[in-house]
This record gives sequence, C-alpha cells and structure tokens, in this order.
Amino acid sequence: MNRQYFLDRFHVTVPQLELLTGTALSQGGDYADLYFEYSTYKDLLLRDNEVSSGSFHIDYGVGIRVLKEDRTGYAYSENTEMPAMTSAAKAAAQIALSGSGKAAVQYGKPASIKPHAGFYPVEKAWRDSSMSGFIPVLKKLEQLIYAKERRTVKVVARLSWSESEILMFNSSGELTCDSRPMGSLVVSAVFSENGKNENKTSSRSFRMGAEMITDALLEEMSDEAVSGIDARFRAIRPKGGKMPVVMGAGASGILLHEAMGHSFEADFNRKGQSVFAGMIGRKICSEPISIVDDGTIAGNRGSCNYDDEGIRGQKTYMVRDGVLNSYLHDRISAAWYGLEPTGNGRRESFRFNPIPRMRATYMENGNASREDLIASVKKGIYVDEFSNGQVKIGEGDFTFYVKSGFLIENGVLTAPVKDINIIGNGPQALMDIVGVGNDLKIDNGTWTCGKDQSVPVSCGIPSVLVRNLTVGGNQ
Repeated sequence: MNRQYFLDRFHVTVPQLELLTGTALSQGGDYADLYFEYSTYKDLLLRDNEVSSGSFHIDYGVGIRVLKEDRTGYAYSENTEMPAMTSAAKAAAQIALSGSGKAAVQYGKPASIKPHAGFYPVEKAWRDSSMSGFIPVLKKLEQLIYAKERRTVKVVARLSWSESEILMFNSSGELTCDSRPMGSLVVSAVFSENGKNENKTSSRSFRMGAEMITDALLEEMSDEAVSGIDARFRAIRPKGGKMPVVMGAGASGILLHEAMGHSFEADFNRKGQSVFAGMIGRKICSEPISIVDDGTIAGNRGSCNYDDEGIRGQKTYMVRDGVLNSYLHDRISAAWYGLEPTGNGRRESFRFNPIPRMRATYMENGNASREDLIASVKKGIYVDEFSNGQVKIGEGDFTFYVKSGFLIENGVLTAPVKDINIIGNGPQALMDIVGVGNDLKIDNGTWTCGKDQSVPVSCGIPSVLVRNLTVGGNQ
C-alpha cells in the first residue's frame, strides 16, 4: 500500500509525525500514537414504495493517545494542521500525567507488523458508483418480497456504504496504512393475517466494494425475509422452566459473543472484572469446544488488515479444546501481561481511544449433526434467532429474547414458539454444552458491538446443545 498517498491525504510528513509523537511524550509519557481517519458515508432509504431519502457524510481528523504507566491520555482534532495537532498532543500528555499510576508497564517494544495481501480486496470501489444507480436495487428487493409473500403490507430497505482511509504512527516509529470498505443492506417487512401483524428482518454486511450487490444476494435476502412467516403466525408462548436448549447455527452466535466473548476481553481481565480473570490455562468447558475470534476472514464485517493500533489482523483462539488459551489484547493489556497484542485494539473513530474488542467470534465445528442434537432431547427448546440480550460481565449472567424457535418433544421439532427469554450464566452454559454440531455458519448480518463505543463485528456458531438453561415462558 502506497504510504505517500495516505501522507498526502492528511497533509502530513513523516518528520511532522515524529515531531508530534515527541511533543506527546515531552512531559514524561511512556508511549504515544496517532490515528488519522478520512471516512465517507452514504446511504439510501426505501419506505412506502419509494426511495425517499439519502445522505452523505464525511468524517476527518486525528486522535492522539499518550500512555503513562497504566494511565491513558487522549485528545483529538478535526483539523490536521500542525498547530491544532500540537495542541491536541499537549492535551493528551497532560491527561496521561493526571492521577496516580498503579503499575509500570513497558510499551516501547515495537509490535510484529508484516504486510499481507489484505482481507478485503475491492473489485468495484463504492466511490465509482453513483447513488442513483443503487435506487433500482432497493426497488427490486421490495418487489421480490411482495411477489414471494402475499401477506406483505410494508417493506423498508436501507443500503449504506462507507470507505475509510486510515494512517497510524507511533513513538516506536511504526507507520501503518489501511483502506477499509464497508457495505450494508437491510430489509424489514411487515406481514398481516386476520388482523394480526408479524415482522421479519434480513441484513448483510461485508468489507467489500459495490460488487457485493448481486441478483443472487437480493434473492437470498428476500427468501430470508419471508421464510418462517407461517410459523410466526402460529407461534405460541410455551411453558417456562429449566430445560435443554438447542441453539441453531449462525445467528445464535450472538449469545456466544455477548455471554462469553466479552468476558475474554483483556481489559476486563487485567482489572479483575471478568469471571475468567486469572484462568488462562484452565479447563472451562468440554474438550471438543474451541472458540475463536478472527480478524482474517476475507470480506467479513469484523475483519481487520490491521487493528486500530496498527497491529496486523490475526486469528486468536480464546478457547482451544476446552482450555482457556488467550484473552483478546490491545497494546495496553499485552504490555501488562508481557505478551504480543492479538490485533483486538479497536475504536469507533478517531474521536475514541482503542480498547480490546471482538472481530468475528465463533465456535469451531464439532462432530454431531443438527438432527442428532435435536433427536437427543426429550423435552426442550430449539432457538435460532435472538435479540435484546443483556449480560453482566463480572458474573457472566445473561438474558436473551428469542424471536423464533420450536418446541422439541421426543426428539422432534413441533410447535413454533415466540415471546420467550433464555436465561443463564456464560461460564456455566459453556460447561453445560454437551453436543456441538458440524454445521458452523458465520452470520453476515449488520452486527454492531457497543462497549462505550460501537464497532462492526460478526458472529457464528454451529448448532449446539446446552444441557440446562432457564426458559422464561408461561407458568
């Protein structure tokens, strides 16, 4: 990647970057880094049978971070002229020196940064397409849904895309550049039958160019938007209680992300806030289970050529064969533990400092089939779509609302269910997984993780059987 292009984009030179990091460290800081961002965002919205709105936004600026012992100073500027950046560097330095540090941490060691081919090659840049050229895409998606399901009464569709150019430099002399595309398509449909309404949403998001928009994608999403509507209208609220739960492949991975993945993020662990703090090398679930956080899946929404600290994208086994293998590290936690960063230092934009965040989080395949897992359950629940989850990181307790699923009776899926909650504890649920399917699916929806700031992620899971979870339904 041509670094001169990025230097020109932000109107800076390497000597100026060196001067800025020197200013940031001039009051005694241990480490400093700069994060430059130029992002363009566009979207189109179809509502009430017409494309009724569109928007265009540019975000531009630099964030400057200073680390002193275990303290962080952060400031940003929307202006990349030297006087404005120098002022921000001085502010970050002052913030880092405020308060008292608890530990001396060595940040000076350069990270292992190696160039690679890239995890999001672009065939057709978004900037080369006009907004009006995408209007027929939204109209066709709407028409497909109306044609496939006669009970459709409303369709809302949004296409959004962005391109971000990133330049990073730090006091170790590392200069890293990245160009990041993102395209997202979301459609929601409302269906009506005998005065009763149901709704369904389908979404796709990829780090790729406009080549993601194909007729095959529109067919796939329209099929997904209308599938299972008969079951939605027939669904019941079952009797609640403790019972086995089979989680379907794909979107059920959000439970893995929320109830378990956050507890593996290193900032929670180094501060002793996670239930998994101090448990590296210990068995936390059965041997067949391996849980991965992966930044290397081509075109995936959560993938990173480099994270937001300039660390090369990589694949990290959090759990390997039932043993807690690694936390998810940014530079701060890696230095604190004396390890290499895992490429999980991420931020929402230049206005935010990086913290440990997930990328694409999933469980690897086991040996069972989905049908075998269901057949092994005498009385339980099969669930395949979640929303509105809540998790307590320290205790690991979680609650998730189930949007769709089925009763399992004598090893067979019977009545569709809705309006139920799945309640449990992350570490205990891991221990209670007694079967892992061979049907891993990465869900390519528009997943966004909020942890004081928002970043794009994805998740996935094969079908899994959890021996005992609480299902909140009728008494």
